[in-house]
Amino acid sequence: MPRSPLHDEHSRLGAKFVDFAGWEMPVQYQGVIAEHEAVRSSAGVFDVSHLGRFLVEGEGSTDLLRVLLCNDIADIEPGRAQYTMSLNENGGVLDDIIVWRWGDDRYWVIPNGANDDAIRARFRAAAPEGIRIESIRESNALVALQGPEAPSVFENVFGLVPEHFGVTTGSFDGVEVEIAGTGYTGEIGGEIAVPRAHAVAMFRALLGAGAVACGLGSRDTLRLEMGYPLWGQDLDPETTPLEAGLRWVVAWDHEFVGRDALERQRENGLPKRQAAFEMDGRKIPRHGYAMRAGASTGTVASGNFSPVLGKGIGLGYLAPPADAETPIEIEIRGRWEPASRVRLPFIRR
Repeated sequence: MPRSPLHDEHSRLGAKFVDFAGWEMPVQYQGVIAEHEAVRSSAGVFDVSHLGRFLVEGEGSTDLLRVLLCNDIADIEPGRAQYTMSLNENGGVLDDIIVWRWGDDRYWVIPNGANDDAIRARFRAAAPEGIRIESIRESNALVALQGPEAPSVFENVFGLVPEHFGVTTGSFDGVEVEIAGTGYTGEIGGEIAVPRAHAVAMFRALLGAGAVACGLGSRDTLRLEMGYPLWGQDLDPETTPLEAGLRWVVAWDHEFVGRDALERQRENGLPKRQAAFEMDGRKIPRHGYAMRAGASTGTVASGNFSPVLGKGIGLGYLAPPADAETPIEIEIRGRWEPASRVRLPFIRR
């Protein structure tokens, strides 16, 4: 099983590990709630080296990305990042992806870890001769620094603070690092790619500047409070971005794989739609639990306890889509528990 370049450092810090996207990754150190609260109140640092990342470079790269991804990379300038998706012909989400645009025809494509090989292979199969597509996950570690105090940690360690969804280069210990103002928690901060040989020193420097080591358990509760989707639960090849409430990710001004299917959904209506809810009591919804709203039925895609709200929250799909005023119920241990429909995000930052 692959391990992060920071694995031994996590062990030294007392991390507990889990299998995550085929990688052995830290799920927590002191505890999920404590680490969640650290990110919301100060700054936390996550090892996200399991995420995929590959270079796409050469004349025609921009056109390639425009065909294979539903957002339009031509809408952003070099030095910016974009959230997008790779769709199949039916409009289903093969992966949700962040793209870092370094130049007119030079990109880093960052898929989810479990989908790295498949998405990279898809690009290679569609790329004309002359475009370079090369994995870069083996050459660096990737960490995410998030929280209201993240800018001061960035300034202390790198002498710069990344702009929101900006991409830039910095320096640590005499080597170049790549930085993007992106993240998965709803807090300000960014993600840093550092050469493997310097990963431990940089991680220690971030901790020394005030960041708290956080595991992927708190990263999941943080993203859920913001209503951010998790591929494999909230998104999958049978779910379109329209059904997931992510119309804003689709740029209709260009041709891309899956567009025709999305056009049909726009014309004919959605067979299912995502619903966000809060539990009325103290019960906690979990992935796979049954849910219903009037004549509509479905399952919980993501559910957990919200440390900020102090209650259970969740995302699920109902078919056919239920009216927003129709009460939702979640089946928990054989009983239908009431829940209230809410608009995302669950918390405001």
